[in-house]
Amino acid sequence: MSAARRLLAVALLALATGGGAAVLDVRPGQRIGAALQRAAPGDTVRVARGTYHERLLIDKPLTLEGVDHPTISAGGSGDVIRVRASDVTIRGLIVRDSGVDLGAQHAGIYVTPGADRAAIRDCTLVANLFGIWLERSTGSSIENNVITGRRDLPSVARGNGIQVFNTRDAQVNGNTISFVRDGIYVDVSTHATFRGNRIHHVRYGTHYMNTHDSLWENNVSYLNRGGLALMEVRQLVVRNNVAWGNEDHGIMLRTIQDSLIEKNVVAGNGRGFFIYDAEYNVVRENLVIRNRTGVHLSAGSSNNQVDGNDFIDNEEQLKFVASRDVEWGRARANYWSNYSGWDQDGDGAGDVPYEANDVIDRLNWQYPLLKLLGSSPAVRSLRFAARQFPVLRAPSVIERHPRMRPLNPDWRRWNVLPAH
Repeated sequence: MSAARRLLAVALLALATGGGAAVLDVRPGQRIGAALQRAAPGDTVRVARGTYHERLLIDKPLTLEGVDHPTISAGGSGDVIRVRASDVTIRGLIVRDSGVDLGAQHAGIYVTPGADRAAIRDCTLVANLFGIWLERSTGSSIENNVITGRRDLPSVARGNGIQVFNTRDAQVNGNTISFVRDGIYVDVSTHATFRGNRIHHVRYGTHYMNTHDSLWENNVSYLNRGGLALMEVRQLVVRNNVAWGNEDHGIMLRTIQDSLIEKNVVAGNGRGFFIYDAEYNVVRENLVIRNRTGVHLSAGSSNNQVDGNDFIDNEEQLKFVASRDVEWGRARANYWSNYSGWDQDGDGAGDVPYEANDVIDRLNWQYPLLKLLGSSPAVRSLRFAARQFPVLRAPSVIERHPRMRPLNPDWRRWNVLPAH
């Protein structure tokens, strides 16, 4: 190889490995925006600790990183940082004080359509309308950020913590989100991963629509109006999440098909699971404990495989609105803490079927004050008569041989939560 060719090869290798990238340092009193304009594609703009009153535009592939978390404030106007280029990395910053115009979608960090492979990591976003807005992007990641919304605004006037719209292959992992409208709002997206996020004191922990072939795993959603709201979706895996202390529901499965919902904990919510118009799903090995209603099942949600779940100490185990029985526990029996049957042969399965509700339960739903008479001889006699005479029997979830003991060995730890 000639000397010229060797020199060319070394130059190409340096470019390929980022060897030609520069680092532009910005210190208090200097302008981050000016450094971004000077930077070449592939450069790093490194910002020292301090407070910078600027609105930034990133229109080339580069890295913007903070040293000891400097603060960038937009002073209540527009977006704090707007990204218009692909392959942009933002990390280690405090981003605050966006505008508050919902129509303009003001955000702490706004990733515009077509800006692919954005990476936003280890940032703190406070007092913004929307925290991070990601739209029509492929292969972007939002990881290990702390997002706190506008606590001074009513919920309806706030933006969402992370907005994911019309994306593919998004990674939203390890974020902590609070005091926004919805923690993570997702719509018209595919092949997304949401893992290890903690969301509290919002309307919905996740508002998740039209987003297929995706994973929601190891997230915690608590003390919200609703935990996980999964609507109009298919082919989801919803695994190892915890939803506790939410006012309405822990996990909502609404108009959802061909999905796997397993090993989640829903504890101390108004409704543990709210299942509406859900078909051809597998719901297994979940712990549903100490909710006001364990499962609210309605709108024809009958063609699901529901196996190996624990339903423990819910005030009302199941509210069932249907015209015919549904059988659960065909592949693996569920456990019901209020099962009054027996296991004479000691095989761990009940010898008589369990019915999740009867005509008295249905009357209680229609006339809540009837619960005051729940222990009266008259109501007990009516419940006994309904079980003896099928003409009085109400449609129910049927378990032919329920488990005699919980499947989840750790269920007792959730008894420390107050009943909702």
